Amino acid sequence: MNQAPTAAFTLDPDRLDVQLLDEITVKFAGDSGDGIQLAGQKFAQLASAAGESVRTLPDFPAEIRSPIGTLGGVSGFQVRTGVGEVHTAGDAIDLLVAMNPAALRANRDGLRANAMVIVNETAFTSANLGKAGYTVNPLEDGSLRGLRVFPVQIGKLTRTALKGLPLSTREIDRSKNFFALGLICWLFPHPKDEIDTWIGQRFAASPELAHANQRAFHAGWNYGETAEFFVSPLRIGAGERMREAGLYRFITGNAALARGLVLAAQRAELQLFLGGYPITPATEVMQELGRLCTPAVRMFQAEDEIAAIGSAVGAAFAGALGATSTSGPGLSLMGEFLDLAVIAELPLVVIDVQRAGPSTGIPTRSEQADLLQALHGRHGESPLPVLAAASPKDCFDTVVAAARIALRYMTPVIVLSDLSLASGAEVWREPECAELPPLPVQRAVPGSEFRPYRRDPETLARAWAIPGTPGLEHVIGGLEKAGESGAVCYEPENHEQMVHLRARKIAGIVRDIPPLQVEGDRDAKLLLVGWGSTWGPIREATTWLRREGLPVASVHLRHLNPLPADLGPCLRRAGTVVVIENNTGQLWQHLRAHYLLDLQRLNKVQGNAFKVAEIVDHVHSLLETV
Repeated sequence: MNQAPTAAFTLDPDRLDVQLLDEITVKFAGDSGDGIQLAGQKFAQLASAAGESVRTLPDFPAEIRSPIGTLGGVSGFQVRTGVGEVHTAGDAIDLLVAMNPAALRANRDGLRANAMVIVNETAFTSANLGKAGYTVNPLEDGSLRGLRVFPVQIGKLTRTALKGLPLSTREIDRSKNFFALGLICWLFPHPKDEIDTWIGQRFAASPELAHANQRAFHAGWNYGETAEFFVSPLRIGAGERMREAGLYRFITGNAALARGLVLAAQRAELQLFLGGYPITPATEVMQELGRLCTPAVRMFQAEDEIAAIGSAVGAAFAGALGATSTSGPGLSLMGEFLDLAVIAELPLVVIDVQRAGPSTGIPTRSEQADLLQALHGRHGESPLPVLAAASPKDCFDTVVAAARIALRYMTPVIVLSDLSLASGAEVWREPECAELPPLPVQRAVPGSEFRPYRRDPETLARAWAIPGTPGLEHVIGGLEKAGESGAVCYEPENHEQMVHLRARKIAGIVRDIPPLQVEGDRDAKLLLVGWGSTWGPIREATTWLRREGLPVASVHLRHLNPLPADLGPCLRRAGTVVVIENNTGQLWQHLRAHYLLDLQRLNKVQGNAFKVAEIVDHVHSLLETV
């Protein structure tokens, strides 16, 4: 398999002891109790604050508490940082920080040739080696040949640095992640004072731990300064980093979804109500909204997913922007209430953060396997608009677009994200509310001509009649409606008319879908098509292939139902179309059924995202046979 190219080392002209890189992929890995996520996230934030482009990808154990030191308990945090645009967390690891043997073994195959490996030599005991499945110490048997391995007694040095502090041995050992962070921050020079301040704030409730972590961090930094087996510090070279003025956040996809809901409701001058139930990997949407709660923003944790969406439907009926967040199993439970919102025609945003299934499957791994459920997984004839976010920061724009559709067309809308977007992070400029285009709301006006299901001739949406408003008294529910009156009707012909009317309303959303953006030559021989989180790998693969002079283009879909009006002509222009997705071919089925075209596909169901090189290799094999 090809590997994405990396930059050669060059010297910083301002500091001859500093080597410049175009990009690097760093991964922190250790036991789930080693503070790996915290150290990795802080390093990513520091790189971002320095003006570098950053993408992250956490890697969590699937079980709540796997045995310490085992492969099943390995936690990781991958950071890719570079000069130009960075759309993925990296194909291969250039620098691995392994806190125990299991962390090394779990990530060995992901290392690039000649990668740097910093290992916590203290943890390489015979007991820990056995837990990781090693019969011989890999630091001694030559199996790491071809890598630059740096054994560091991280555990022992941390204990030495914190000797004499009023802490237990366990508390001292938990500071070793800050020793590792200090070492890496010396290797990639970042300001120490900023980290000292952050540690003090992070552990303000426990000054003893704050002091210990600060000492451990400085011990790691000083070790890098004095050990002399690292050749020199490394730095990402200067690039075009001009940014528009504004407030920037290092944001995950889940946080972007929450903030998108808040600003959409604010722009529409509505209250926001989210009813939810904790489920991996969507829980953080609720948690973020909990931090953003105001009189205009309400988050309700229900006893289960059915109650969660039921409360959101009730809020939409009462005049709020109703929303709920869940994952695939929760979306299955929500089906009946979702159809109630369909027939009652209420604005509702349903967020599905997909994970690997079925059932609990691998809940800490990513997959795109809920598309067919989002399109068809309800009883009766009940088409719904379905949108998918492409990146962590695109989660904001996608959920705002979903809210706009929900309010304009008086319909539930499903937004698809997945774990790689939900937990991944990148820099995002938060817009002011006034920067968003208006989100108009068509409310019913009291009067003698009021009909609860009288429709806008363009959108076929009914006006929003808020209960309790004098003159807008009406009946609403799950039984079939009789035209504009909303009265219950069992007539066969009326039911058929209403089914087709609701379908035409959803199909009409196509008029609001912007034209497709084709990356590359619109008349390219080979077209790559993706949706959701495949955007990053497809985008980078397209750039790589076009630099080779190959006739390749790509297009990415945010709107999955209805499909964009210009998608059919775009697919028909290409000689070969490859649909790329992290499932067994769900969009591929959808497009073949819709356009009756012979499409090819590239699928991966391994709980992790495509590597850029996997797409590049597949395209090379196709072009050789065309």
